[in-house]
Amino acid sequence: MTIAPQAPMTVPEFLELEITGRCQLACSHCYAESGPTQGHGSMTAEDWTRIITEAAAGGARIVQFIGGEPSMHPRFAELVQHALTSGLRVQVYSNLYRVRAEHWDLYGHPAVTLATSYYSTDPAEHDEITGRPGSHDSTRANILEAVRRGIPIKVGVIHMRDGQRSQEAVDEMRVLGVQRVKLDRVRGVGNAAKGGLPSTSELCGRCADGKAAILPDGSVAPCVLGRFLPAGNAKFGSLAEVFAGAEWERVAASIPRPSRAGASVDEDACMPSPGRRFTACNPDQDGSDCAPAETEACGPAYE
Repeated sequence: MTIAPQAPMTVPEFLELEITGRCQLACSHCYAESGPTQGHGSMTAEDWTRIITEAAAGGARIVQFIGGEPSMHPRFAELVQHALTSGLRVQVYSNLYRVRAEHWDLYGHPAVTLATSYYSTDPAEHDEITGRPGSHDSTRANILEAVRRGIPIKVGVIHMRDGQRSQEAVDEMRVLGVQRVKLDRVRGVGNAAKGGLPSTSELCGRCADGKAAILPDGSVAPCVLGRFLPAGNAKFGSLAEVFAGAEWERVAASIPRPSRAGASVDEDACMPSPGRRFTACNPDQDGSDCAPAETEACGPAYE
């Protein structure tokens, strides 16, 4: 029997699709500067559908729907379904503040995983960070519901300030049955840059290695945290053209690689791998999967 050769990979294995800037929360540290008054960007649902089709054809294995709150996009469920029918695995990064009944059914698909951020065991502290009263109780309840339903979920606990009950939050998640939980610090990108210029030192050093992000205006970046490093626009050209272009090559080369002697990249933390349900250095809303290059080689695996 003759087996046809596999088509060469023309796009990264892991793509973050930032389909909206709208979010119910108003986090002062949000890398994307998203919030209740933000829009969905200039990318249409048809643009995203094309991107997903090209990603699957070009060798991508997994897409992450992120925002903002991706479920607030009016065509969210349709886009997730298209990714699944295209043979891609899907991760949804959600704040889990509100979850529609039909979305629980979507998240129950065997090729779908969830990710979220959590800040404190103290509801008042959590709500202060998110800028949304009641967000702690809602997010915690929906994390519990995902665990109850057997939906794979990972939680990034983001440490932002002295005295924050962040380690307690990690311990709480483990007690609640969350299998993938990690403590990380906030990154100086977006709102957290506080008016300063973002720096590549805030990146893990593995951005653009088998991964990329596409932003609401179609801009392509090495990851959602590296949004200040535009490398083309997928709204006006194919993914294959973008990733074969000189701009992508230049941006990828500009990212400082891990400086720690002997640094190695954990296979579960940085690169998609066939058959894994939790893959890639896919930074959650606040970068909770990607430690800076000077500290780690893309962050340790979830414990």
